[in-house]
Amino acid sequence: MPLTMRGMPGTPRPRFNRHLLSPRHWPAWLGVGVVWLVGQLPYRWLLRLGGWLGALITHLPSPRRHIAQTNIALCFPDWPAERRAKLVDANLRDLGRMLVEFSLGWMASDRHLARIPNRIEGLEHLEAARAQGRGVLLVGGHFSHLELCARLISSHIRIAGMYRRMDSAAFEWAVLRARLHYADAMFDKADIRGTVRYLKAGGTLWYAPDQDMRSKDIVFAPFFGVPAATITATHHLARLSGAVVIPFFHRRLADGGYALRLGQPLVDFPGADVLVDTTRVNACIEDMVREAPEQYLWVHKRFKTRPPGQCPPY
Repeated sequence: MPLTMRGMPGTPRPRFNRHLLSPRHWPAWLGVGVVWLVGQLPYRWLLRLGGWLGALITHLPSPRRHIAQTNIALCFPDWPAERRAKLVDANLRDLGRMLVEFSLGWMASDRHLARIPNRIEGLEHLEAARAQGRGVLLVGGHFSHLELCARLISSHIRIAGMYRRMDSAAFEWAVLRARLHYADAMFDKADIRGTVRYLKAGGTLWYAPDQDMRSKDIVFAPFFGVPAATITATHHLARLSGAVVIPFFHRRLADGGYALRLGQPLVDFPGADVLVDTTRVNACIEDMVREAPEQYLWVHKRFKTRPPGQCPPY
């Protein structure tokens, strides 16, 4: 039986406290205001704005270029140098679109979102899991449009999400309220008990396990053949809740709009070996990256944590 709103686990809707009006929060509130204003612009205008911002980013000196270059060289060592350089430039340009897509995902109205072209495939996999009374883990990757696509798919299915709290109290208040507008619930990454409870009740949870979280609950699983510190939460959440694990693909189309796809559920998951399971999850994310490599978040230090005896490549 699905949870009622009263019984829903997860982070509660944040209340506004007076301390958020302190002058030290004013710069953050200005940023929230800009994000809100950008989120009200027509989608086609936002694509152009994102393109302009991306062009600017490619010409600004930034350590992010070096991070992207390093990650892409490690993951695609067989590519010619020219091809890797083109992907780096395309990825930095995509960061501009990422900025406006976050604004859309957080601050656009439902009416505005309904006008954004998108198509979704694979809902039958979700329905099959629900028919069995099982929860669903939608496993995705950190792409530039992850927040927007999470909101787009929420117009088709009820989902919850896992997140990391923001450093800014003002942004945390504004963004958590925005996410709870469309999501069933939002779970702090440390709230395993609430997450398992939600999944056991038949909920659908989206999350992305492809960042270096510097956590103790990791294994070094290959990502494009490179040992990557990867959280083991997918294995443990599936084991504790009995949830079905379904890869969630999403990419921006060349002419605008988004293609969303729920892949085939992972068979015999979880297994007995956490490293084998985590390797399978990383392989799914590799498949997602190959479909739209320029849209992946290559500027994250994915290989910062190294196995004993190895130095960080950055």
